[in-house]
Amino acid sequence: MKKLINAVGDVVPDTLRGMAAAHPSLRVDVGNRIVLRASGPTPGKVGLVSGGGSGHEPLHAGFVGYGMLDAACPGEVFTSPVPDQMIEATKAVDGGAGVLHIVKNYTGDVLNFEMAAELCAEEGAEVVSVLVNDDVAVQDSTFTAGRRGTGATLFVEKMAGALAEQGAPLEAVASMARTVNERSRSFGVAFSAGTVPAAGKPTFDLGPAEIELGIGIHGEPGRSREPFREAREIVRVALDALNADLPFSGDVLVLVNGMGATPLMELYIAYGEVDAYLREKGATATRCLVGNYVTSLDMTGFSITTCLLDAELTSLWDHPVETPGLRWGR
Repeated sequence: MKKLINAVGDVVPDTLRGMAAAHPSLRVDVGNRIVLRASGPTPGKVGLVSGGGSGHEPLHAGFVGYGMLDAACPGEVFTSPVPDQMIEATKAVDGGAGVLHIVKNYTGDVLNFEMAAELCAEEGAEVVSVLVNDDVAVQDSTFTAGRRGTGATLFVEKMAGALAEQGAPLEAVASMARTVNERSRSFGVAFSAGTVPAAGKPTFDLGPAEIELGIGIHGEPGRSREPFREAREIVRVALDALNADLPFSGDVLVLVNGMGATPLMELYIAYGEVDAYLREKGATATRCLVGNYVTSLDMTGFSITTCLLDAELTSLWDHPVETPGLRWGR
């Protein structure tokens, strides 16, 4: 294993220390493993907290800042953060208007955020949780009951974060988060596995001419293993799955996401195929992101996430954002 790390056990705290040094706009509590806005909570604004296992950067800590999250709780690599982290984060971002927990549908994340919300409520905090479950590839998997939460997490954090920044109340922000999730779908493809530092070897094996269709962001199995083929055909498999679950129409927000080790050149090739496919279906990709946003360490592959836009969602997407991982309009 060749990785740019010090000790295997220090990967997450070393990452957080580096993040703190690189981004003065953040306050990083390395001891409690919480990433917060350096400015602290905004009085009267709904606080947004998310989190999950490390290894998916820039999700979630890279999306802390104006227009998105107020705090993120990074767990160990591919391991849920613990309730204590979530409780401390919730307290730290509560500006008096309540706190929204944005939770990817993985069993550990769901249980720990649920416990944290209950304990915060016992202390008088108003907390609402929204589940993200956008992955159409499989129903139930190694880590989940129901559909997995993947790329739409970014969409939910961005648009709910924009609405919170505009002063909307907690129920309205939570309702928007649910709407974004309902209008979003994802599908991932792996060409090779990522390597968890503690394991020191790839999380699964693929033959030199194999790909995994419908892979999860922790390396969970997808729908099938099939022979490698040209980009157009692979992208169409993913888009056919998305379109079958929620037919494309009107304006569409598209994320072509690298899983950590796929060259940007290849992701742009994939996006070109997505754009052409949508036009064939009478839809238009009016907003897009292409790059590494919801990764799986050094996995080679990509995922596609789409969201059916309307005027309000488009406006919220365009709202200024200033985070390490996403930035425009300010």
